[in-house]
Amino acid sequence: MTPVVPVLAGPTATGKSALALRLAEEKGLEIVNADATLVYKGLDIGTAKPTRAERARVPHHLVDVLEPSEAMSVVRFLDLAEVAIADVLGRGKLPLVVGGTGYYIRALSEGIPKVPPPEPELERALHAELAERGIEALYEELRRASPEDAARVGKNPRRLLRALFILRKTGVPPARLPWRKPRFAFKKLILWPERRALLPVIKARARAQFAAGLVDEVRGLLARYPEMPTALQTIGYKEVVRHLQGELTLEEAIEADWRAVWRYARRQYTWFRREPGDVVYLPRMGETAWEGLLDWFSLHFGALY
Repeated sequence: MTPVVPVLAGPTATGKSALALRLAEEKGLEIVNADATLVYKGLDIGTAKPTRAERARVPHHLVDVLEPSEAMSVVRFLDLAEVAIADVLGRGKLPLVVGGTGYYIRALSEGIPKVPPPEPELERALHAELAERGIEALYEELRRASPEDAARVGKNPRRLLRALFILRKTGVPPARLPWRKPRFAFKKLILWPERRALLPVIKARARAQFAAGLVDEVRGLLARYPEMPTALQTIGYKEVVRHLQGELTLEEAIEADWRAVWRYARRQYTWFRREPGDVVYLPRMGETAWEGLLDWFSLHFGALY
């Protein structure tokens, strides 16, 4: 029988980490991170990462596993997450998947196409070809091979080149790739407060992060990674980088930060609204969601914990 794993998800700043820590302590769970930024070492304040003391209280997996200079993909996340989940279950414990990166959670629970690994030389050649031939010619190549993929990616250069990379590398368009099936079954609780309740929380958190030393954190990361890896171009970090480069005042950076996070939260609402599988939406956040979370967990996992 496939083990069933609980998932706590939802938009940013809804209090998932604190709730997960409390539930894990009470029920003896281990937390598996499903947030794309928490995997990076050194990105602490701007990611609202659980503190070392909190991680000492409850085991956390997939936190601080990569240097900011390393790339994280959904395939790599799946590999790491499925190993962590299997390890926790193998020790007789229950993992709790926690995060707001919807694509990671969807991949874990629904599977993903089996895409080929990156190949920088072919990717560079495709970029050069785009510059030489133009987007119309490359789009027509994809449309002839797979109208479905052409309609999906449109004339977005990044998505078009990725689709052509798969087509040329495998001879199969993305829509017809074999599927990597999920290894486990999941039950999901998604925090779903009203948007108007979330915005002031996002604003307050941004100011608190700056007050806690976010600018110094980013300054130190830039000193270690001057070439600006992808990790430092994430929401909450690129705005600080612009401040350090003299493009924004401190106050402008704070405002740019919360506005970027708010736009991201709205995208998360859109994504999680269509979440498939066994899903419950909880119209509260933070400590106000505790009783609902506990009731949901007791209903589905109470016989075991």
